[in-house]
Amino acid sequence: MSEDNKDLGDKAEDAFESAKEKASELGEKAGEKFDDAKEATKEFAEDAKEKASEFAKEAKKTADEFTEGAKEAFSGAGGDNKKMLAGLLAIFLGSLGVHKFILGYQKEGFILLGASVIGYITVCFVIGSFILMATGIIGLIEGIVYLTKSDEDFYNTYQVGRKPWF
Repeated sequence: MSEDNKDLGDKAEDAFESAKEKASELGEKAGEKFDDAKEATKEFAEDAKEKASEFAKEAKKTADEFTEGAKEAFSGAGGDNKKMLAGLLAIFLGSLGVHKFILGYQKEGFILLGASVIGYITVCFVIGSFILMATGIIGLIEGIVYLTKSDEDFYNTYQVGRKPWF
C-alpha cells in the first residue's frame, strides 16, 4: 500500500503543479483582460468628458441666445404693455388684486387679496358675497379705466404719479 500511496502522492503533486500552472496562465490572461478593460474604461471616460464639455458649451450658447431674446422681447415692455396687462388682469382677476401687484402697488394688492379671502371665508354668512361683489366691481372698474386711458395718461397717472385707486 505504501507504493500506492506514493503513486497517489506523486499524482497529487503532479495535479497540484498542473493546477498551479493553469492558475498562473489564467491569472496572466485575466491580468491582460483587466488591462484591456481598464484601457477601454479610460477611453470611454475621456469620450464622456469630451461629449459633456461639448454639451455644456452648446447649453451655454443656447442659454445665452435665450437670454438675449428675452432681453429684446421685454426691453419694450413700457407703458402700453403694462397697461394692457394690468387692464386685462383687473377685469378678469380684479377681485384678487393681481393688477395692483403688476403695477407695483403691494399694499393695495394685499388689501384686495385679503378682502377676497375674507369674502370667500364668510360667503356662507351672506356678507361674504357682498365683499366678493365689491372687490369684483373694483377690479372691473379699474380695468375699464386702465384700458380707456391713453398710453401717456396711464403712464403718467399710474406709473409716474403712483395713483393707487381708480
